[in-house]
Amino acid sequence: MNLRDDARALSDDLVRMRRTLHRIPETGLNLPRTQEAVLAELDGLPLEISTGAGLSSVTAVLRGGRPGPAVLLRGDMDALPVAERTGLDFAADNGRMHACGHDLHTTMLTGAAKLLSAHRDRLAGDVLFMFQPGEEGYDGAGQMLAEGLLDAAGRRPAAAYAIHVLSAGLPGGVFRTRGGTAMAASNVLRVTVRGAGGHGSMPHRAKDPVQAGCAMVTALQAWITRTFDVFDPVILTVGTFHAGTQQNVIPDTAVFEATVRSFSDAAQARVKDGTVEVCRGIAAAYGVGVDAEFVEMYPVTVNDGTEADFAADAVREALGEERFTPQPQPLQGSEDFSRVLAEVPGAMLFLGAPPAGADPERSANNHSPLAEFDDAVLADGAAVYAELAARRLAAT
Repeated sequence: MNLRDDARALSDDLVRMRRTLHRIPETGLNLPRTQEAVLAELDGLPLEISTGAGLSSVTAVLRGGRPGPAVLLRGDMDALPVAERTGLDFAADNGRMHACGHDLHTTMLTGAAKLLSAHRDRLAGDVLFMFQPGEEGYDGAGQMLAEGLLDAAGRRPAAAYAIHVLSAGLPGGVFRTRGGTAMAASNVLRVTVRGAGGHGSMPHRAKDPVQAGCAMVTALQAWITRTFDVFDPVILTVGTFHAGTQQNVIPDTAVFEATVRSFSDAAQARVKDGTVEVCRGIAAAYGVGVDAEFVEMYPVTVNDGTEADFAADAVREALGEERFTPQPQPLQGSEDFSRVLAEVPGAMLFLGAPPAGADPERSANNHSPLAEFDDAVLADGAAVYAELAARRLAAT
């Protein structure tokens, strides 16, 4: 089977679907219009399709013509609460945006379903297609697992793969992956500092939560640099800090939140307890109260080494040596596909998709309101999804 040529024949349909999805971005776990669009694309294919009970997921099973194991392919479907500013003629105008390229993932996965359906008689096993909502902070993968995703084919998958596009940092059409840690764990530190308000001219008669909160922010940064090995790093970034109503009023409370990224289970465990202890220590020194909560979001994304090597070989053999480059280090972003990889050996791959002709080092990053992705990668993305499944089934 020549999946690459078959995928190129689908190019116009893939571009049409991707742009349709891009115009109707939906966020969270409830994506009715996106789910409807996916079901319409899958209609008529020889698939066993089910939808989620508590979320707008779509699970589809393709039975191969010969017995064998199952392979899982994942595509996430949700968008971000970002107002698009690309100026594209198919840009969204509802205050949401496919700024992370999930519209491409969904399109490529439907393309793979069509490609593999056309060759089902030659497949030695089954393919499980995972169309997932809620990747952007809603743990959609975890919820699909809880609803029985891994048993949808009647047996647990032998391998699982996902592709994620990048609007910057990687040349267009080039894939990369690595064995071991591929992406960071993501967590949230939420802190409320409780002081005693007063007049801004008499801070000695109040307990200033702003000053204490600022001390916590700087102390957390210093604590991290003096606690963690630079080769097993932790990243803490305070993204929100809210306090007060007027310049001459000391407020009662100050609230801040930080994202915390780590790359190993050991670092994750240490930062979880340590950040809370730092905030409590600073609060005691300033004579204020504090509520500090460390919320675990997504674990470290860990690729199976053998599966990562297999995926790299599949890309090279299907598309050419120049279309794959090794990934030297993990990405600081996080993924709930980590939930699947904790249960099933597999790999997450990354695909460069900056705008055509753009310098990938200067393009707007994923999650930017200016992020653009090149439709030219859709056919090869669909082909690689299909190649991964077909080759993995043939190898067992």
